[in-house]
Amino acid sequence: MTWMIIRLILSLGFIAVVLLFAARLAKKRGLGQGNGLIEVVARQRMGRTSTVNVVRIADVVLVVGATEEQVTLLAEVDAEAVEVALRERQTLRPAAADGEFGDSPALAARSSSGALAGSVFDRNGWSTLVHQLRERTVRRS
Repeated sequence: MTWMIIRLILSLGFIAVVLLFAARLAKKRGLGQGNGLIEVVARQRMGRTSTVNVVRIADVVLVVGATEEQVTLLAEVDAEAVEVALRERQTLRPAAADGEFGDSPALAARSSSGALAGSVFDRNGWSTLVHQLRERTVRRS
């Protein structure tokens, strides 16, 4: 019984050493991480299996449509226009986080990001809907 526990501990130790060695080797060779040339700037789901992605490769910005079967180049966009849009998005994000919708609640809903952005589970989308419904149903004297 004691010998089995010792063998188990030695086996687990050997596996841990092999995994650490493999991780260090992968890190040295740059495996599993981007090389800095390719960056996904934005991603929007269009359906269950389709997305539209804005990808920056060095100085070129591409709009790419992706499904389970294929990836299609949709357009090439001016890099300066993308930078301006990203700056505007950063300035709108704090107002949407505070719950202040201002004059344009639709812009606050679009400023959300993450895996759920634009889906039924997106909290900002529901907040915008509730805000719009309240504005329509408020009794004004």
